[in-house]
Amino acid sequence: MKLHFSITAAEELREERGGRYVLYSVCLEGFLLGKVRYSQLRSWDAQLRQLFGSAVPSFPPKFYLAMTKSMADERQSQLEQYLQNVTLNSNITNSDVFTGFFQKLQQAWSLDSFFLCLTTARCHMSHFFPYLLSSCCGPYEDSCVLEQDTFKIQTQRAFLDVYLADGSNIRLDIQTSDTAERILEVTLCRMGLSRELIKYFSLFFFQDHDDGVLSVVKKLAEFELPYVSLQSMKELDCKLGIRKWYMDPSLDTLLMDCRASLNLLYMQAIQEVKRNWVKPTEGQMQELEFLQKNANKTKFLELMREVQFYGYVRLDPCICDYPEEGCSADIYVGNNEINCCIKLPTNQIKEVSFKINRLRRWQVAFLGATKGGEDDTLELRFEYNDSGTWQWIILYTKQAFLLSSCLKKMILEQMKAAKEGQEMEIKMPESTKNSKKSSIQQKQVVHSDFISRKSFLVRPNEDNCVFEKIREEDL
Repeated sequence: MKLHFSITAAEELREERGGRYVLYSVCLEGFLLGKVRYSQLRSWDAQLRQLFGSAVPSFPPKFYLAMTKSMADERQSQLEQYLQNVTLNSNITNSDVFTGFFQKLQQAWSLDSFFLCLTTARCHMSHFFPYLLSSCCGPYEDSCVLEQDTFKIQTQRAFLDVYLADGSNIRLDIQTSDTAERILEVTLCRMGLSRELIKYFSLFFFQDHDDGVLSVVKKLAEFELPYVSLQSMKELDCKLGIRKWYMDPSLDTLLMDCRASLNLLYMQAIQEVKRNWVKPTEGQMQELEFLQKNANKTKFLELMREVQFYGYVRLDPCICDYPEEGCSADIYVGNNEINCCIKLPTNQIKEVSFKINRLRRWQVAFLGATKGGEDDTLELRFEYNDSGTWQWIILYTKQAFLLSSCLKKMILEQMKAAKEGQEMEIKMPESTKNSKKSSIQQKQVVHSDFISRKSFLVRPNEDNCVFEKIREEDL
């Protein structure tokens, strides 16, 4: 799937010999991965071209004269667009050159931040720990530019806690360079999960609030370094956890025969009941309590699939512009819909279901910093067919990237189901084939974009709105 890269800041710094350079803050899904120089990106581009040739998008040209403010802004925008275009090619994003670059970028930035703290504290600590500071800060200051340029980063051993939905955790002895893909595999294999079922789970950062609210902050990309990312998100007090990663609750049936996956699903289902992510009826709640008391996990999960919002991802309360500006909303996304429980200005509650097959495209955008200078505000807007008329629906939420990932996942699941259905048509009667084909053709194309500034794309051509034409890399 296409990754949402952005460059949110450009910081001009001076080298020891008097030269100047710019560090660009590279973010993935709205969270900082690391800081990189133009020369590092250019060297990486050269490596990509050696492997993929003309398939690599054009790289922003080098300036031989001093950059003006407008030129600097243009370069930042061009580099951001370059990163976004590179991710359109799945062959590139799956390559070691692509993933290795961002892994080393994370490590370099983490190491840089650590030594920056030591250097800042040096004047206060030099009387007490002169040897420590001379051995750490001194050599680093002399070689940090070289280390960043070449990304020659040494990994270290560390302990990492991976949390399960019941609050328990598995402590891993890892290398700081271990990727999310590796950590997920090691954790699930230790739990006894079959390797072929690992693809149904993923690592997430989440916040477990004192008031009982559970917030899913982000899903980790396979190449991300969880240990490094967790250190950079300390102020958010995040935990690393495992959750199932599919949006169709019926897929539970594929995991029920494995004891480890059954336990994972059961723990998450109980958690969602306790955290009010789901809305069982009074009768369902009584039966669920009975099944839980008797530890009947299979029957518990079978009943859960009948409960409203089971298998959905719940977002934190946000603001939307539907049916009018300034409405607050609780968002549930899953089972091929975005369900919004909207509080109108009149304090009335309106529940609206936006079906995924009537959604044509969506866009994530930064709206700029808030008045208080806090984090950038995000919005996700999607184009929706409401009674034959296309209109944009806007959700203002810090979890816009997470919502976008959920939409992509639902589309991919639909595409896979449609493909499997078409393969079965050979064995179907002709009348059934025609009915199936008609159903598939009614689906609309879905395309996602990331926009770093407040300028939105025009509506796509009607000719592009054919579900079968979507490729996985378009998402």
